[in-house]
Amino acid sequence: MSEGYDLPTPDRFTVGTVGPVGQRLFLLQCRQGPLLLTLKIEKQQVSVLADYLAQIVRDQKRPEHLPDDLSVEEPSEPAWTIGTLGVSYDNINDRVVIVIEELVPEDENGAIARLSVTREQAAAFAVRAITLVASGRPPCPLCGSPLDPSGHECPRTNGHRPPTT
Repeated sequence: MSEGYDLPTPDRFTVGTVGPVGQRLFLLQCRQGPLLLTLKIEKQQVSVLADYLAQIVRDQKRPEHLPDDLSVEEPSEPAWTIGTLGVSYDNINDRVVIVIEELVPEDENGAIARLSVTREQAAAFAVRAITLVASGRPPCPLCGSPLDPSGHECPRTNGHRPPTT
């Protein structure tokens, strides 16, 4: 039997990172009362989720005061890795509903988490997520791949003159 999490009124909903730029582990974290759910999420998933949440918030009435403290709480060890994300807006309860499925092999059933966050929490998450994603390694001006401080072997230069930051 798979784990299931249903957090209909979370106190916190945030995203954060652990580790140095270029080797960061992205974490999605949600707290409701004593339950703290921390999940590993890919940088690209963070970016897409932030864009989608921002769009939902823009389509609704302006959110009230956004949460201030969005730091990741300890323990920050992820329970599992996010596979798929589904997002919808519940007009009746004025909540953004996020359904998260665990990344597992095709023939297995993974855990599922259902979060129902406020527009304010969704907006604050989007702002923080966009900031975190943008604070990563700059893209190579030639190929768009992330640049390490030491440079990289750019496919557009056939390995010659590796671009550096």
